[in-house]
Amino acid sequence: MGSGQTNREDTIHLLRECDAGIKMGTSSIREVLSSTEDRKLKQMLQECMHRHERLGKEVEAALERFGDEGKNPGLMAQAMSWLKTNGKLSVDGSDRTIADLMTDGANMGAKSLRKYMNQYSMADEDAREIAGRLAAMEEQLVEELRPFL
Repeated sequence: MGSGQTNREDTIHLLRECDAGIKMGTSSIREVLSSTEDRKLKQMLQECMHRHERLGKEVEAALERFGDEGKNPGLMAQAMSWLKTNGKLSVDGSDRTIADLMTDGANMGAKSLRKYMNQYSMADEDAREIAGRLAAMEEQLVEELRPFL
């Protein structure tokens, strides 16, 4: 395939990975919100969750155009995330621990998205733009969390 051409399957795969990442991220934020004490940290996490949810609606609409239902995060990834989060919070439920957990998750999310953008390089421009925005949101979250570490 020449440059400028796109591949429907790459587009769907990239959008599915965005969908799963958004669901994983919002679930993780919901998990820690009730333990968050610092008002600024809680507000920042809530705003991040709302940005993810808005982008999630775009991803769902894009997938619907292809007749695809999206992708949920893998059960093993969800279980491992839940165990790590709840294990660390049961030992130390501080805002610093929450910021540390969220930083790890956001870094992993951004790294995975960049990898998927390379793997599904024939995805259409809209899907690549969405994935890029999502990766940038994850990277922004890491920056915003630094003062809380």
